[in-house]
Amino acid sequence: MYGGRITSEEKSTLSTYIGLIVVTVLAVGAIYFFFLAHERIKEVTGFDPNRPVPSDAALKHRLKPEEYSVVRENGTETAFQNEFWNNERTGIYVDVITGEPLFTSLDKFDGQVGLPTFSKPISKDLLVETVDTSKDMQRTEVRAKRSNAHLGHLFPDPKSPTGQSYAVNSAAFHFIPKEEMKERGYEGYLSLLEKK
Repeated sequence: MYGGRITSEEKSTLSTYIGLIVVTVLAVGAIYFFFLAHERIKEVTGFDPNRPVPSDAALKHRLKPEEYSVVRENGTETAFQNEFWNNERTGIYVDVITGEPLFTSLDKFDGQVGLPTFSKPISKDLLVETVDTSKDMQRTEVRAKRSNAHLGHLFPDPKSPTGQSYAVNSAAFHFIPKEEMKERGYEGYLSLLEKK
């Protein structure tokens, strides 16, 4: 450096160093976010009974507002304007919080209420039934046992093969189509979809 001026060679060297620093920071950031995204996908892929149930704060960030409203604030979706009310594909319906399979498409029927309606769950042991006297009605609320997610309500129903119908909210579930079950970590549940 002569007289406080930077030569073009020094400018070039400085630019190279700054460029290398920027590239390094971007590469480290990309790797960090790749692994963070991978861990998040792993957190919600498949069902692992040993995976802890996320906190409400974590769920508020992970779930869509309507999903959070249903599962944590006991919300109800609008009839005939929800994702799965008329879904006829073969697959399983899993808890939006834990990924635990709760219902199968084999037990789904048209309950004519505009919500996904099932004659029975995969196992009654997966659910908790409580008396719900909100909205000036007496109903049986259905919650997922493991996650304590509000799913919907249980009603007597002579149209159902079991005499009962589980009218649940689409927002409480993810649907896993049969053809995707293996790749999404649900291969062990394929036997649930064999016709009886």
